[in-house]
Amino acid sequence: MKKELGYKVFNDKFYNFININKLPERLCTGFAWTEGPVYFSEIETLFFSDIPNNRVMKWKADIGVSEFMKPSEYINGNIRDKNGNLVSCEHGGRRIIRHYSDGSVDVIANSYEGKRLNSPNDLVMSSDGAIWFTDPPYGINSNAEGYKAKSDLGLNYVFRIDPGTRGVEVVADDFDKPNGIAFSPDEKIIYIADSGAINGASDSSFNKDAPHHIRAFDVVDGHKLINNRLFVDIDFGVPDGLKVDSEGYVWTSAADGVHCYSPEGELYGKIILPEVAANLVFGGQDGSFLFVTASTSVYGITTTRSGASS
Repeated sequence: MKKELGYKVFNDKFYNFININKLPERLCTGFAWTEGPVYFSEIETLFFSDIPNNRVMKWKADIGVSEFMKPSEYINGNIRDKNGNLVSCEHGGRRIIRHYSDGSVDVIANSYEGKRLNSPNDLVMSSDGAIWFTDPPYGINSNAEGYKAKSDLGLNYVFRIDPGTRGVEVVADDFDKPNGIAFSPDEKIIYIADSGAINGASDSSFNKDAPHHIRAFDVVDGHKLINNRLFVDIDFGVPDGLKVDSEGYVWTSAADGVHCYSPEGELYGKIILPEVAANLVFGGQDGSFLFVTASTSVYGITTTRSGASS
């Protein structure tokens, strides 16, 4: 049965976030599994990963979509650093890398205590320049999103990379499959998705007894996490990528589209898409256009929100 396309409103304030009379727009399609959207405002271009096809794509409104990088070592999550460079999670290379405009690559991290990372998935940069990233096994579970291999670490951690020393430290060690990650606007709270209920894009079987939730932590001294708590359980599929807007509302991908939650965890509304959503980012000319990578396509939604600076 074909999924509907539109919106579901659970709190009337959601009407102020989105014009529900303007349906989500499919901007481009024809991919295997889209992920890692990041927007470069100075060139008005969206970059995103097409993981199983081992490439990174770019899209611009007046040009359309084209291939940016292939092979990409199965890049998943992407962000920009403070200098405007693309920073990526490589499933295939099992590392965090920075791309420079001259084509060179800087390997920021590829191991912890001498052991190779699993397959870095998503990342965020705090205002001090530290990179926080999740490291589930999706890229080593099969050859569909990376290269099948045995985990050297044995666990799936959340890490922080020190901006000065580049030392890699574990900040959370009790996740099943840590995935999306984002800070509150003041960086006092970090939200981390656990998508343990699924095994990856190549295996969509769902284990209802495994995690499909977002947890919240308080951040202390810029690198320690305390007060671990459940933020929300996702009621349709799993949370994957997530973003926080400038007022602290959490927007997360799910099997039926995108869910929007208040800072207190109240479901305000859903953007219903005909494909499983994987990730999202605020961008566009004024920063309020929401790009959503969803399975074979990328969708765009006009909102009144903007992404938090982190």
